[in-house]
Amino acid sequence: MNIKKRNEEIIKSFETMINTADIELAEKLVDSNAPFYTPASPEPLYGGKGYLSVVHWMRKSFSDVQWKIKDMAADENKVAVWWNLTGTHDGTFINFPPTGKKISVCVMNFYYINKEGKVINDVAAEGMIGIFRAIGAM
Repeated sequence: MNIKKRNEEIIKSFETMINTADIELAEKLVDSNAPFYTPASPEPLYGGKGYLSVVHWMRKSFSDVQWKIKDMAADENKVAVWWNLTGTHDGTFINFPPTGKKISVCVMNFYYINKEGKVINDVAAEGMIGIFRAIGAM
C-alpha cells in the first residue's frame, strides 16, 4: 500500500475512534507525545487519551455528537478531512446553555502523520464558528 492510501486508512480508523471513543484505537492511532488543544484546558492534552478528552468535552455539550468523513485528500505526511459534525445541543457549550437544537456543521481538519503512521497534530479550520452559528450563539 502506498503511503497516501495508508494515511487515508489511518483517518478512516480515526473516524471510528472518535465516534466510539475507543481508547485502545486512540493509543494505536495517536502518537503519545502529540499535543492537542481545546478551550476546556489551558494546557495541551497529549496522546490518544488526550485526544479523546477533546471528544468527551464535546459530548458534554452534544451527547450524540458524530463525525462523518465527507471527503479527504492525503499526501505523504498529512490528510485534509472535510467532516460533517452532527449532534444535539443538550449540554452547556462554552457558557452557552443547551438549546436542544440539532446541528449539522461542516468542519475542516488537517491531520499530520509521522513515519510510524501515528497522528502527531490536528489543526482545525474554524470549526467552532460553525458550531456557534448552529446553536444560535452568533
